[in-house]
Amino acid sequence: MNTKILKITENNIDEDLINEAINVIKNGGLVAFPTETVYGLGANGFDQWAAEKIFIAKGRPQDNPLILHVSSIEQVGELVREIPKVAIECIERFWPGPLTILLKKSDKIPSIITAGLDTVAIRMPEHKIALELISGSNTPIAAPSANTSGRPSPTSAKHVIEDLMGKVDIIIDGGDTGIGLESTVLDLSGETPMILRPGGVTKEDLIKIIPNIEVDFAIIKEDENIVPKSPGQKYRHYAPKSEMVVYSGDVENIVRAILEKTEEYISGGKNVGIICTDETKEFYKDGIVISMGTRKDEKTIAHNLFNILRLFDEKNVDIILSEGVDFSFLGVAIMNRMMKASGGKIIEV
Repeated sequence: MNTKILKITENNIDEDLINEAINVIKNGGLVAFPTETVYGLGANGFDQWAAEKIFIAKGRPQDNPLILHVSSIEQVGELVREIPKVAIECIERFWPGPLTILLKKSDKIPSIITAGLDTVAIRMPEHKIALELISGSNTPIAAPSANTSGRPSPTSAKHVIEDLMGKVDIIIDGGDTGIGLESTVLDLSGETPMILRPGGVTKEDLIKIIPNIEVDFAIIKEDENIVPKSPGQKYRHYAPKSEMVVYSGDVENIVRAILEKTEEYISGGKNVGIICTDETKEFYKDGIVISMGTRKDEKTIAHNLFNILRLFDEKNVDIILSEGVDFSFLGVAIMNRMMKASGGKIIEV
Protein backbone atom coordinates (compact mmCIF):
# COMPACT_ATOMS: atom_id res chain seq x y z
CA MET A 1 0.00 0.00 0.00
CA ASN A 2 1.21 3.50 -0.82
CA THR A 3 0.79 5.68 2.24
CA LYS A 4 0.25 9.39 1.61
CA ILE A 5 1.45 11.91 4.20
CA LEU A 6 -0.61 15.09 4.52
CA LYS A 7 0.89 18.03 6.40
CA ILE A 8 -2.00 19.88 8.05
CA THR A 9 -1.78 22.72 10.59
CA GLU A 10 -4.36 22.62 13.37
CA ASN A 11 -4.96 26.38 13.42
CA ASN A 12 -5.13 26.70 9.63
CA ILE A 13 -6.68 23.50 8.28
CA ASP A 14 -6.29 23.06 4.53
CA GLU A 15 -9.78 22.24 3.24
CA ASP A 16 -8.59 20.23 0.24
CA LEU A 17 -6.23 18.09 2.30
CA ILE A 18 -8.71 17.35 5.08
CA ASN A 19 -11.35 16.48 2.48
CA GLU A 20 -8.92 13.98 0.94
CA ALA A 21 -8.65 12.26 4.34
CA ILE A 22 -12.41 12.45 4.86
CA ASN A 23 -13.01 10.67 1.54
CA VAL A 24 -10.68 7.85 2.60
CA ILE A 25 -12.73 7.31 5.79
CA LYS A 26 -15.98 7.39 3.80
CA ASN A 27 -14.62 4.77 1.38
CA GLY A 28 -13.56 2.31 4.11
CA GLY A 29 -9.88 3.27 4.33
CA LEU A 30 -7.50 4.03 7.21
CA VAL A 31 -6.34 7.49 8.29
CA ALA A 32 -3.83 8.18 11.08
CA PHE A 33 -4.58 11.53 12.68
CA PRO A 34 -3.47 13.65 15.65
CA THR A 35 -5.49 14.17 18.82
CA GLU A 36 -4.61 16.02 22.01
CA THR A 37 -3.59 12.71 23.62
CA VAL A 38 -1.74 10.56 21.04
CA TYR A 39 -2.12 9.88 17.30
CA GLY A 40 -5.08 7.66 16.42
CA LEU A 41 -5.59 5.18 13.58
CA GLY A 42 -9.07 5.83 12.30
CA ALA A 43 -11.74 4.04 10.27
CA ASN A 44 -15.51 4.30 9.85
CA GLY A 45 -16.95 3.11 13.16
CA PHE A 46 -20.06 1.63 11.48
CA ASP A 47 -18.07 -0.34 8.89
CA GLN A 48 -17.00 -3.77 10.13
CA TRP A 49 -14.60 -4.35 7.23
CA ALA A 50 -12.92 -0.98 7.71
CA ALA A 51 -12.52 -1.74 11.42
CA GLU A 52 -10.92 -5.08 10.60
CA LYS A 53 -8.25 -3.20 8.65
CA ILE A 54 -7.26 -1.44 11.89
CA PHE A 55 -6.55 -4.76 13.61
CA ILE A 56 -4.56 -6.00 10.62
CA ALA A 57 -2.47 -2.81 10.26
CA LYS A 58 -1.61 -2.75 13.97
CA GLY A 59 -1.32 -6.49 14.54
CA ARG A 60 -3.86 -5.94 17.32
CA PRO A 61 -5.66 -8.83 19.08
CA GLN A 62 -9.38 -8.73 18.26
CA ASP A 63 -10.42 -9.14 21.90
CA ASN A 64 -9.06 -5.63 22.52
CA PRO A 65 -11.97 -3.18 22.00
CA LEU A 66 -11.72 0.11 20.09
CA ILE A 67 -12.80 3.62 21.09
CA LEU A 68 -15.34 5.47 18.96
CA HIS A 69 -14.54 9.16 18.45
CA VAL A 70 -17.37 11.66 17.94
CA SER A 71 -17.49 15.36 17.07
CA SER A 72 -20.78 16.21 18.78
CA ILE A 73 -22.82 15.09 21.77
CA GLU A 74 -25.74 14.39 19.41
CA GLN A 75 -23.74 11.56 17.81
CA VAL A 76 -23.65 9.66 21.10
CA GLY A 77 -27.39 8.99 21.07
CA GLU A 78 -27.24 6.52 18.18
CA LEU A 79 -24.27 4.67 19.69
CA VAL A 80 -25.74 3.76 23.08
CA ARG A 81 -28.98 2.46 24.62
CA GLU A 82 -29.20 5.35 27.05
CA ILE A 83 -27.09 8.16 28.45
CA PRO A 84 -27.36 8.20 32.26
CA LYS A 85 -27.38 11.49 34.13
CA VAL A 86 -23.86 10.99 35.49
CA ALA A 87 -22.57 10.52 31.93
CA ILE A 88 -24.21 13.77 30.85
CA GLU A 89 -22.54 15.56 33.77
CA CYS A 90 -19.13 14.15 32.79
CA ILE A 91 -19.67 15.04 29.12
CA GLU A 92 -20.61 18.61 30.00
CA ARG A 93 -17.57 18.96 32.25
CA PHE A 94 -14.83 17.13 30.33
CA TRP A 95 -15.75 17.03 26.62
CA PRO A 96 -14.10 17.73 24.32
CA GLY A 97 -11.09 16.30 26.10
CA PRO A 98 -9.17 13.22 27.25
CA LEU A 99 -12.09 11.32 28.81
CA THR A 100 -13.55 8.16 27.26
CA ILE A 101 -16.90 7.00 28.63
CA LEU A 102 -18.06 3.36 28.53
CA LEU A 103 -21.82 2.81 28.12
CA LYS A 104 -24.20 0.06 26.98
CA LYS A 105 -23.97 -0.08 23.18
CA SER A 106 -26.72 0.18 20.59
CA ASP A 107 -27.30 -2.47 17.93
CA LYS A 108 -25.83 -0.22 15.24
CA ILE A 109 -22.25 -0.88 16.34
CA PRO A 110 -20.41 -3.85 14.79
CA SER A 111 -19.27 -6.39 17.36
CA ILE A 112 -15.65 -6.09 16.18
CA ILE A 113 -15.57 -2.55 17.61
CA THR A 114 -16.55 -3.73 21.11
CA ALA A 115 -14.76 -7.10 21.03
CA GLY A 116 -18.16 -8.78 21.39
CA LEU A 117 -19.00 -6.95 24.63
CA ASP A 118 -22.30 -5.16 25.24
CA THR A 119 -20.52 -1.88 26.04
CA VAL A 120 -18.90 0.74 23.83
CA ALA A 121 -16.20 3.31 24.61
CA ILE A 122 -16.79 6.85 23.29
CA ARG A 123 -14.91 10.13 23.47
CA MET A 124 -14.82 13.56 21.84
CA PRO A 125 -11.21 14.65 21.18
CA GLU A 126 -10.07 18.21 21.80
CA HIS A 127 -8.13 18.68 18.55
CA LYS A 128 -9.37 20.69 15.57
CA ILE A 129 -7.99 18.29 12.95
CA ALA A 130 -9.57 15.27 14.64
CA LEU A 131 -12.94 17.03 15.03
CA GLU A 132 -12.90 18.20 11.40
CA LEU A 133 -12.12 14.67 10.20
CA ILE A 134 -14.94 13.16 12.28
CA SER A 135 -17.59 15.75 11.44
CA GLY A 136 -16.69 15.75 7.74
CA SER A 137 -16.88 11.96 7.59
CA ASN A 138 -20.37 12.12 9.13
CA THR A 139 -19.67 8.98 11.15
CA PRO A 140 -18.07 8.06 14.47
CA ILE A 141 -14.45 7.12 13.86
CA ALA A 142 -13.05 3.99 15.51
CA ALA A 143 -9.47 4.73 16.48
CA PRO A 144 -6.90 3.07 18.73
CA SER A 145 -3.41 4.55 18.95
CA ALA A 146 -1.63 4.68 15.58
CA ASN A 147 1.24 2.33 16.37
CA THR A 148 2.16 -1.30 15.98
CA SER A 149 0.37 -3.17 18.78
CA GLY A 150 2.45 -3.25 21.96
CA ARG A 151 4.83 -0.45 20.93
CA PRO A 152 4.99 2.95 22.65
CA SER A 153 2.06 5.10 21.56
CA PRO A 154 2.84 7.74 18.91
CA THR A 155 3.06 11.37 19.95
CA SER A 156 4.32 12.64 16.58
CA ALA A 157 3.78 11.79 12.91
CA LYS A 158 7.36 10.49 12.85
CA HIS A 159 6.37 7.71 15.25
CA VAL A 160 3.36 6.79 13.10
CA ILE A 161 5.52 6.66 9.98
CA GLU A 162 7.99 4.36 11.76
CA ASP A 163 5.24 1.86 12.59
CA LEU A 164 2.56 2.12 9.91
CA MET A 165 4.10 3.39 6.66
CA GLY A 166 2.81 1.19 3.86
CA LYS A 167 -0.01 -0.20 6.06
CA VAL A 168 -2.48 2.72 6.01
CA ASP A 169 -3.88 5.03 3.33
CA ILE A 170 -3.09 8.42 4.88
CA ILE A 171 -1.02 9.79 7.74
CA ILE A 172 -1.95 13.33 8.75
CA ASP A 173 1.09 15.14 10.13
CA GLY A 174 -0.40 17.63 12.55
CA GLY A 175 2.70 18.11 14.72
CA ASP A 176 3.33 16.79 18.23
CA THR A 177 0.44 15.85 20.50
CA GLY A 178 -0.13 17.77 23.72
CA ILE A 179 -0.89 15.42 26.61
CA GLY A 180 1.15 12.45 25.38
CA LEU A 181 -0.86 9.75 27.21
CA GLU A 182 -4.10 8.11 26.07
CA SER A 183 -7.45 9.23 27.47
CA THR A 184 -8.90 8.19 30.80
CA VAL A 185 -11.50 5.43 30.36
CA LEU A 186 -14.48 5.71 32.71
CA ASP A 187 -16.97 2.82 32.91
CA LEU A 188 -20.50 4.11 33.52
CA SER A 189 -22.23 1.00 32.19
CA GLY A 190 -22.83 -0.64 35.57
CA GLU A 191 -23.89 0.24 39.09
CA THR A 192 -20.41 1.32 40.23
CA PRO A 193 -18.58 4.02 38.23
CA MET A 194 -15.04 2.77 37.62
CA ILE A 195 -11.83 4.05 36.05
CA LEU A 196 -10.58 1.31 33.72
CA ARG A 197 -7.59 3.28 32.41
CA PRO A 198 -6.07 6.42 33.96
CA GLY A 199 -5.25 9.39 31.76
CA GLY A 200 -5.38 13.17 31.49
CA VAL A 201 -8.61 13.37 33.50
CA THR A 202 -7.64 12.12 36.95
CA LYS A 203 -9.58 10.40 39.71
CA GLU A 204 -9.26 13.64 41.67
CA ASP A 205 -11.01 15.46 38.80
CA LEU A 206 -13.78 12.88 38.52
CA ILE A 207 -14.49 12.42 42.21
CA LYS A 208 -15.92 15.96 42.32
CA ILE A 209 -18.76 14.70 40.13
CA ILE A 210 -18.75 11.01 41.12
CA PRO A 211 -18.03 10.62 44.86
CA ASN A 212 -18.37 6.82 44.74
CA ILE A 213 -15.95 6.29 41.85
CA GLU A 214 -13.60 3.31 42.06
CA VAL A 215 -10.38 2.30 40.29
CA ASP A 216 -10.08 -1.02 38.46
CA PHE A 217 -7.57 -3.52 39.85
CA ALA A 218 -5.91 -3.91 36.42
CA ILE A 219 -4.61 -0.33 36.56
CA ILE A 220 -2.06 -1.13 39.24
CA LYS A 221 -1.38 -4.83 38.69
CA GLU A 222 -0.69 -6.96 35.62
CA ASP A 223 -3.31 -9.64 34.99
CA GLU A 224 -3.30 -11.48 31.67
CA ASN A 225 -6.45 -13.43 32.62
CA ILE A 226 -8.86 -10.49 32.59
CA VAL A 227 -11.38 -9.92 29.79
CA PRO A 228 -10.55 -6.38 28.65
CA LYS A 229 -13.48 -3.94 28.70
CA SER A 230 -11.17 -1.12 27.68
CA PRO A 231 -8.04 -0.69 25.53
CA GLY A 232 -4.85 -1.08 27.57
CA GLN A 233 -6.26 -3.42 30.19
CA LYS A 234 -4.66 -6.62 28.94
CA TYR A 235 -1.43 -7.40 27.09
CA ARG A 236 1.91 -5.65 27.31
CA HIS A 237 1.55 -2.12 25.99
CA TYR A 238 3.78 0.85 25.26
CA ALA A 239 6.83 -1.42 25.33
CA PRO A 240 10.32 -0.46 24.19
CA LYS A 241 12.36 -3.12 22.39
CA SER A 242 14.68 -3.65 25.35
CA GLU A 243 13.90 -4.83 28.88
CA MET A 244 12.65 -2.09 31.21
CA VAL A 245 12.63 -1.92 35.02
CA VAL A 246 10.90 0.84 37.01
CA TYR A 247 11.92 1.87 40.53
CA SER A 248 9.28 3.32 42.83
CA GLY A 249 9.53 4.87 46.30
CA ASP A 250 11.59 7.57 47.96
CA VAL A 251 13.56 9.54 45.35
CA GLU A 252 16.90 9.10 47.14
CA ASN A 253 16.36 5.35 47.34
CA ILE A 254 15.40 5.25 43.66
CA VAL A 255 18.59 7.03 42.62
CA ARG A 256 20.72 4.78 44.80
CA ALA A 257 19.14 1.62 43.40
CA ILE A 258 19.53 2.74 39.79
CA LEU A 259 23.17 3.73 40.33
CA GLU A 260 23.94 0.30 41.81
CA LYS A 261 22.20 -1.55 38.98
CA THR A 262 23.82 0.67 36.35
CA GLU A 263 27.28 -0.20 37.64
CA GLU A 264 26.36 -3.90 37.71
CA TYR A 265 25.01 -3.95 34.16
CA ILE A 266 27.83 -1.87 32.67
CA SER A 267 30.38 -4.16 34.35
CA GLY A 268 28.61 -7.02 32.59
CA GLY A 269 29.04 -5.31 29.23
CA LYS A 270 25.48 -4.05 28.81
CA ASN A 271 24.40 -0.74 27.31
CA VAL A 272 22.20 0.93 29.94
CA GLY A 273 19.54 3.57 29.41
CA ILE A 274 18.35 5.66 32.36
CA ILE A 275 15.05 7.56 32.51
CA CYS A 276 15.33 10.20 35.21
CA THR A 277 13.91 13.61 36.11
CA ASP A 278 15.40 17.10 36.02
CA GLU A 279 15.92 16.98 39.76
CA THR A 280 18.09 13.84 39.64
CA LYS A 281 19.86 13.94 36.27
CA GLU A 282 23.13 15.26 37.75
CA PHE A 283 23.58 12.09 39.83
CA TYR A 284 23.87 9.75 36.85
CA LYS A 285 27.38 9.79 35.38
CA ASP A 286 27.24 6.55 33.39
CA GLY A 287 24.86 5.08 30.82
CA ILE A 288 22.64 6.98 28.39
CA VAL A 289 20.61 9.39 30.51
CA ILE A 290 17.40 11.14 29.41
CA SER A 291 15.19 13.25 31.66
CA MET A 292 11.39 13.00 31.45
CA GLY A 293 11.02 16.51 32.86
CA THR A 294 10.49 17.97 36.29
CA ARG A 295 8.65 16.29 39.16
CA LYS A 296 7.10 19.70 39.84
CA ASP A 297 5.05 19.40 36.63
CA GLU A 298 3.92 15.85 35.82
CA LYS A 299 2.34 17.09 32.58
CA THR A 300 5.83 17.40 31.10
CA ILE A 301 6.65 13.84 32.18
CA ALA A 302 3.44 12.52 30.62
CA HIS A 303 4.15 14.45 27.42
CA ASN A 304 7.70 13.10 27.09
CA LEU A 305 7.39 9.47 28.24
CA PHE A 306 6.49 7.63 25.01
CA ASN A 307 8.94 9.67 22.94
CA ILE A 308 11.75 8.76 25.36
CA LEU A 309 10.95 5.05 25.07
CA ARG A 310 11.25 5.35 21.30
CA LEU A 311 14.51 7.30 21.62
CA PHE A 312 16.01 4.43 23.60
CA ASP A 313 14.97 2.05 20.82
CA GLU A 314 17.05 4.14 18.42
CA LYS A 315 20.02 3.99 20.78
CA ASN A 316 19.85 0.17 20.99
CA VAL A 317 20.19 -0.07 24.77
CA ASP A 318 20.11 -3.50 26.40
CA ILE A 319 18.11 -2.42 29.43
CA ILE A 320 16.22 0.68 30.59
CA LEU A 321 16.23 1.64 34.28
CA SER A 322 13.52 4.18 35.00
CA GLU A 323 12.58 6.35 37.92
CA GLY A 324 8.95 6.13 38.94
CA VAL A 325 6.73 9.01 40.08
CA ASP A 326 4.25 9.49 42.91
CA PHE A 327 1.11 7.37 42.52
CA SER A 328 -1.37 10.26 42.64
CA PHE A 329 -3.11 12.66 40.25
CA LEU A 330 -1.52 12.36 36.76
CA GLY A 331 1.19 10.18 38.28
CA VAL A 332 -1.31 7.28 38.36
CA ALA A 333 -1.54 7.37 34.56
CA ILE A 334 2.24 7.70 34.18
CA MET A 335 2.91 4.74 36.48
CA ASN A 336 0.21 2.69 34.73
CA ARG A 337 1.99 3.21 31.39
CA MET A 338 5.35 2.40 32.97
CA MET A 339 3.91 -0.78 34.46
CA LYS A 340 2.60 -1.86 31.04
CA ALA A 341 5.83 -0.86 29.25
CA SER A 342 7.96 -2.83 31.69
CA GLY A 343 5.69 -5.87 31.75
CA GLY A 344 4.98 -5.23 35.43
CA LYS A 345 8.65 -4.94 36.49
CA ILE A 346 8.20 -2.28 39.19
CA ILE A 347 10.56 -2.51 42.18
CA GLU A 348 9.70 -0.75 45.44
CA VAL A 349 12.78 0.77 47.12
